Amino acid sequence: MSALVSNPTTANEILKHVFGYDEFRHGQQEVIDKILQGKDSLVLMPTGGGKSLCYQIPALALPGLTLVVSPLISLMKDQVDALIASGVSATFINSSIPREQLLDIYRGLQDNKYKLLYVAPERLMQMDFIDRLHSLSLNLIAVDEAHCVSHWGHDFRQDYRLLGQLKQHFPSVPMMGLTATADIATRADIQQQLNLQSPFVFRSSFDRPNIRYNLLAKYKAVDQLIHYVKGQEGSGIVYCNSRAKVDELSVKLANQGIRAAGYHAGLEPEIREKIQRDFIQDNVDVIVATVAFGMGINKSNVRFVVHFDLPRSIESYYQETGRAGRDGMPAEALLLFDEKDAARIRQWIAMGENTSRHEVELQKFAAMEAFADSQTCRRQVLLNYFSEYSSANCGNCDICVDPPKRYDGTVEAQMVLSCILRLQQSVVSQYVIDVLRGKNHKRIVEQEHDKISTHGLGKDKSDAHWHNIINQLIHQGLVRIDITQNAILKLTEAARPVLKGEIDVTLAVPRLSLEKSSKSKISNRVYDRALFAKLKHLRKSIAEQDDVPPFVVFSDASLADMAENFPQSPQTFLQISGVGATKLERYGERFMAVISKHLA
Repeated sequence: MSALVSNPTTANEILKHVFGYDEFRHGQQEVIDKILQGKDSLVLMPTGGGKSLCYQIPALALPGLTLVVSPLISLMKDQVDALIASGVSATFINSSIPREQLLDIYRGLQDNKYKLLYVAPERLMQMDFIDRLHSLSLNLIAVDEAHCVSHWGHDFRQDYRLLGQLKQHFPSVPMMGLTATADIATRADIQQQLNLQSPFVFRSSFDRPNIRYNLLAKYKAVDQLIHYVKGQEGSGIVYCNSRAKVDELSVKLANQGIRAAGYHAGLEPEIREKIQRDFIQDNVDVIVATVAFGMGINKSNVRFVVHFDLPRSIESYYQETGRAGRDGMPAEALLLFDEKDAARIRQWIAMGENTSRHEVELQKFAAMEAFADSQTCRRQVLLNYFSEYSSANCGNCDICVDPPKRYDGTVEAQMVLSCILRLQQSVVSQYVIDVLRGKNHKRIVEQEHDKISTHGLGKDKSDAHWHNIINQLIHQGLVRIDITQNAILKLTEAARPVLKGEIDVTLAVPRLSLEKSSKSKISNRVYDRALFAKLKHLRKSIAEQDDVPPFVVFSDASLADMAENFPQSPQTFLQISGVGATKLERYGERFMAVISKHLA
C-alpha cells in the first residue's frame, strides 16, 4: 500500500490518511494553523460543517493531550467511537464510567496513551481533576457547544460559566470555543466568559444548502405528519413541546406501520438510552422527541426533521434542523405552524422561573415567529439572523419553490425606516407600528410622537401588515433588533441608501394566511441505488458486530460515493470520501467484495 503514509504528521497528511478527506472545507485549515501557532480561537461553523476536525487534527499534530469539553454523555461516546474507528487513541470521562475503568483511564493518561480526552464541564471544574491535568502534557483545550457559556445563548448552562477559570489554571494552553449557533451578542459573550485572549474568530457560512426548509400551516396536524413521514426515506426526528404529545404521536406513527419510538426526560434512563441506541443503530427510523433529544446525536444520515410545534428560538430551530443531512446529502426540515401555539409559548416563557431570562427569551421567540411569518426566502431569514446578510433567494425552500407575490415596497420601507429614525432608534416594533397607524395612546402623546411626520402615514394598513413589513426589512438586513437593549429597532448601514431614495426595495405581499407549500424534489446525485442498499446492509451487519453506530463505519455520503465510483482496489477505495488508512485496512476488502459481486 504505497499510497499510505506510515506516520502522518502534517495537517494535510492527517486529514487524508486518518480521516480520508482530500481537502479541507472552507476555514478549517486557517483555524488549525492558528491553533498550531498557539492562538486562542472562536469557531462558528454549522452542524455538519466540520468543527470537530478543527481540534482533532491539531490533537494529532501536537505532542501531548487535547482536552475536549462536551456537554452530553452520548455525544462523547459517539465521537470517541468514531475516532477509534479511524485509528485515533481517544477516551472520555463522565458519570457513566465505573471506578475501575476510570482508574485505568487515569493510568493511561499518565502513560501518554491518549491523544484526546472528552470530559463534561461539571467534572472538569472539580479541583482534584484540575490538579490531575497539571501533571499531564496538555496542549489544547476545546470547548464544544460553546454557546452554553453565554447568558444570551439559547441553551445557557450554569456549569459552563466556570470554564472561564481554565485560563487562570493553564494560561499558556491555547483554548478554542466551537459552536454552530451564536448571534452577535452571544459571540461577544463567549469570548468574554471563556477569557479568550485576542482570539482568532472564524465564522463560516451558516448555510446548509442541502436542507430544504418547508412550512405548513397546521391543519389536522397528526394526519399531516403521518402523510409526510410516509413519503420520506430513511431516518427522521419529530420534535414537539410536551411529553404527552411525544407519547401520543409515537404511538400513532407506530400504528401506521412506521418504525417509530418516543423519547423524553420522563422516561427511565435505561429506556432513553435503548431508544437512542436503536435510532443510532438504524433499528428505529423515526424518533418523536422533546428537545431533551438531539444535542448528543452524532448521526450523519438523518434525512428529515419535523417541528410539530414552534421552537422557542431561531438558534434552537437551526440547531435541531441541522441534525438532518450532516453527511451533505439532501435532507428536509418541515415546520408546522399555528398562531395559537405561538401565543401559548409566549405565555410559558412569561411564566418561567428565571425572570432575568424572560426578556432575552421573548426576543428570541419573536425572531422565531418572524421566521414562520416570513414571506421572503427562509434561508435568507436564517442567515440574516446570524448576521450573514444575503439578498439572494436559495431555490430550496417553500417560499422559493412556491413564491409569494412581489411588489415595489420602497415607499413602505421608507415609511418604516424613517419612523424608526425619527423615534431615535430607541423603541420596539409595536411602538413603531402604533405611530405609523396614528394611535394616540398615553406614551405617544406624552413623548409628542403624535407630532412627528410619520405619525398616521400607515393607518390604512393593519397591525399584522406592518409587523410583516418590519420583519421583511429585518430579514433584508435594513433593520436589526438589539436584544441587549430590550429589543429596540435599529437601522443598519444598508438603510441609508433606501432612505435617500438611491435604491429600491422589493417586498412580498404579506401572506396573512398561510398556504400549504408545494413539495418539489431536491436534485439527488446519481449513483447505483441497488448497490447503495447492499452496502448499507453490509454496513449494518459490521456495525452490529463491532457494537458501533453504522455511520461510524461509513457515512451515507461515503456509501453513495462507492455506489457512484465502484472502487475495486485499495488505491481507488482510498479515493472515496471518508476513507482513511485505518478504515481501508478494517473494512476495505468486505466493501470491495460486495461492489465486485454487484458489478459481476
